[in-house]
Amino acid sequence: MKRTTSLLNLLLFIFLVGFPSTTHAQDAKFFEGKWDMTIQMDGKEAPSWLEIKHSGVQTLVGRFVYASGSARPISEIVVENGSFSFTIPPQWEQDLGDITIKGTKEGEGLKGTLSFENGKTHEFTADRAPKLAYTEKVKWGKTKDLFNGKNLDGWKAMGENQWVVENGILKSPKSGANLVSEEKFNDFKIHVEFKVPEGSNSGIYLRGRYEVQITDDYGSDPSNVLFGGVYGFLTPNEMAANPATEWQTYDITLIGRRVTIVANGKTIISEQNIPGITGGALDSKEGEPGPFYIQGDHGPISFRKFTVTPRVN
Repeated sequence: MKRTTSLLNLLLFIFLVGFPSTTHAQDAKFFEGKWDMTIQMDGKEAPSWLEIKHSGVQTLVGRFVYASGSARPISEIVVENGSFSFTIPPQWEQDLGDITIKGTKEGEGLKGTLSFENGKTHEFTADRAPKLAYTEKVKWGKTKDLFNGKNLDGWKAMGENQWVVENGILKSPKSGANLVSEEKFNDFKIHVEFKVPEGSNSGIYLRGRYEVQITDDYGSDPSNVLFGGVYGFLTPNEMAANPATEWQTYDITLIGRRVTIVANGKTIISEQNIPGITGGALDSKEGEPGPFYIQGDHGPISFRKFTVTPRVN
């Protein structure tokens, strides 16, 4: 009796939804994965990121990172006639309305459009994100100071500069330009000492693509958008922030995609893979070395130490 009921249920399922076509299945399989996107917006490139994956038998879901903001969930991605599409609500870009993305296969990559509810449409291309393999036996090079305690040598401001050096402290006294290191790195360890004023918000982008949050969150529950989180992706196992009046430290190791973050002496993220770029990244070229960049456009921040130990072959 159970076998007959199961067969009837299967036949009913096939009658209602049918078998996915071979072409549909092939399209869905190709689209699945993580994609490094570049959106063309008003003559500028806006780095973004997309993940497409299966949920159950035939539904595709995913995550999307726009040029700003955190990773946001996609409840369903529709595949038909060799293309995919989805619509998600606004996050920080409230005045632009819902976002609709439509894409097709372009060689081994993707191409398509991103449209806002207000009518603005932009073209994008995407390449499959590299795996960035982890290496267990790492040889480390010589530790170097990226901040010399005297001036901004080795750094450049992205816009009108508000950064100053006073008494050996690198300061951004108000919201303004972000600060980018002139040197680029692949795998590395960094030691950073910083102070974030009450209510302020900053961050350090690893390779210019993955933001580790620096925020005034003493006493808060851990979150991937608060102190020590990899913005929108990785949540610390505890809130290790000190009060805003105190100096704090990050010791961060990044090998491939695998990151370990020690905040104020506590390991809060241990050898976790960063899925993709975070909002505000300099580019989406994950397979290339990148600089450090310090967020200066969200509020005041101070640093007194910024050292890096690069991996050597």
